[in-house]
Amino acid sequence: MKKVIVGMSGGVDSSVCAYLLKQQGYEVIGATMQLWRTKEQERNSDDISCGVDDILEAQKVAKTLGIPHYVMNFYDSFQEKVVNRFVKEYLRGMTPNPCVICNRQIKWGEFLKSCQELGADYIATGHYARLIKLDNGRYTIKNSKTCEKDQTYVLYSLTQEQLAHTLMPVGDYDKKEIRKIAEEIGLSVANKKDSQDICFIDDGDYAGFIESKTGSLGKKGNFISLDRKILGQHEGTVKYTIGQRKGLGIAVGYPLYVCGINAESGEVKLCKKDELFSKTLIADNLQYMGESRFDENKIYHAKVRYSQDSKACKVSYINENQIKVEFEDKVRAITPGQALVLYLEDWVAGGGTIISSDL
Repeated sequence: MKKVIVGMSGGVDSSVCAYLLKQQGYEVIGATMQLWRTKEQERNSDDISCGVDDILEAQKVAKTLGIPHYVMNFYDSFQEKVVNRFVKEYLRGMTPNPCVICNRQIKWGEFLKSCQELGADYIATGHYARLIKLDNGRYTIKNSKTCEKDQTYVLYSLTQEQLAHTLMPVGDYDKKEIRKIAEEIGLSVANKKDSQDICFIDDGDYAGFIESKTGSLGKKGNFISLDRKILGQHEGTVKYTIGQRKGLGIAVGYPLYVCGINAESGEVKLCKKDELFSKTLIADNLQYMGESRFDENKIYHAKVRYSQDSKACKVSYINENQIKVEFEDKVRAITPGQALVLYLEDWVAGGGTIISSDL
């Protein structure tokens, strides 16, 4: 019997994931990762627990399913590899996606390694994605049954070795089906709300979080127009991201949007809505999944933000670790620091990190 350790977050998706795998005949073990601490726990240095309610929920589910449950502490690694990187990138004028880094470095890095040391053949999570092996012999992930919950975007950087030891049963269901299964088997989390935003920022105030960590909101400077006219002053570059409209405090008679951030000079560039669209971008830190190299003759479909639809594009290499992506139609608010994910049909070819666009 193959052994699988399920990353149980205390939510309905990972809970049903564990149930489905047990039904399929695996030896299932539940494990909850300690990644962060609440503000109250941060103030008490002796309290090394995190997400206590979620851990208790996961333990309760494991008991209902009749499987063992453990807690694994990755707090220090999470701080170093995810939180600190998030802060540094924001101070550089980027808008990073910490979930992408966490998935590769922690959930499929530290967690997978620890599980293999315990004799696990696989790890599993409640992500909405489907794992497949292509005719070229490479593993990749494709869209889940429900596009609304599809999570392939934040999983694009997983390695072939990581995918070879992964199971993703939830991707074959939609959310309603998952909740229905949870209700039918009597799980306490059947109607638990989905988690939102970044797990280590409780109130969604990214700027406030970074200021609390560093004492800085980035460099103060001017709001400028596309023709470099000064429109006003701001309190720090960290407070802004590409496409942002609210909270600018600038009145010119029509809406303005952030379209550029220069962390060194402190300039934040503003534009009209119709000027927020780009046709090209440059990405680095390339990651390959379904393909070992992108084909400059193919038409890909790219996502540049988790919540946006994919757009048709072509890829050309600038060098071995940088590509230029040209879209058939202009794309709104391409943001440095966010992930570029390239798809062929419904599976992930690979991706990279956006570093610039023609905004």
